[in-house]
Amino acid sequence: MVSAIFHSPRSEPLAVLATPASAIPATSATQATSSTPKTIAASADTASVIVLKHSHTATQRPAPTQGRLWQLVQAWLPKLLAPLCGLGLLLGIWSLAASPQSIPGPLETWQQAVQVFSDPFYRNGPNDQGLGWNLLASLQRVAMGFGLAALVGIPLGFAIGRFAFLSRMLNPIISLLRPVSPLAWLPIGLLVFKGANPAAIWTIFICSIWPMVINTAVGVQRVPQDYLNVARVLQLSEWKTTTTILLPAVLPYLLTGVRLAVGTAWLVIVAAEMLTGGVGIGFWLWDEWNNLNVKNILIAIAVIGIVGLLLEWALVKLASAFSYEEVKA
Repeated sequence: MVSAIFHSPRSEPLAVLATPASAIPATSATQATSSTPKTIAASADTASVIVLKHSHTATQRPAPTQGRLWQLVQAWLPKLLAPLCGLGLLLGIWSLAASPQSIPGPLETWQQAVQVFSDPFYRNGPNDQGLGWNLLASLQRVAMGFGLAALVGIPLGFAIGRFAFLSRMLNPIISLLRPVSPLAWLPIGLLVFKGANPAAIWTIFICSIWPMVINTAVGVQRVPQDYLNVARVLQLSEWKTTTTILLPAVLPYLLTGVRLAVGTAWLVIVAAEMLTGGVGIGFWLWDEWNNLNVKNILIAIAVIGIVGLLLEWALVKLASAFSYEEVKA
């Protein structure tokens, strides 16, 4: 017996009839068996189409990298908006103050800067060199003068902060010499060293030493007395006390003095090179003034400001790496 399902031509419900297998026509059985794979194939094709549609829809979704990029834009846009507005305000004021007879505008200065930086390391003689060589010469003088000031000023600051007698002895001298203008020391350097280059280094040295001495001494004096009492109980030597107790505590003050000293040194070198001549960013600026090339003067001012900003930023990052903040529970 074979159970067969027949659809009524009318809208009656399906009927299940029990008929002998011999009563079913061969053609009907053949059609039933042959239509079954076609139906399965058709349903498989329909499922594949649905899968393809779903996969196509999935590819149209935004990639995770786009989401991260948008998050970065949202995070950095408020931070960059205010500096960009300030820069736009500066350029606007510059454009309003510019005139063809006196001060060139931002566009003219930019075009001149492109020419200057196209070959910054040319040499046509000792007094005709590119901006790159002059900038490197100034940085070299600053590094030498500042390095000598650090070698002298930082140990002196530790000694002043550590010993009260030495502090009382040297405080009047520091208070007397610190307010003196750095350029006032330049003639003394020319008199003693008989040369413009060592005189400029001497001027940088004498103006850079005071911030490091004062900040280091203040940092040593603010170290808690309990730390020093522990060192005394443990019978640590003075070198051991300085390196293991004082130096970590004084380091933020020391780096603040270093940052102030570098800024002062970069200010002084420009003025010193204007007076002494030779090679340097200050000399290049003054030479362009003698040639009445105002565009190059504005370019030199921008370069001096950018280099000073980079030095300040680097030292601020260095100081923040050694700053200790109280961890909140």
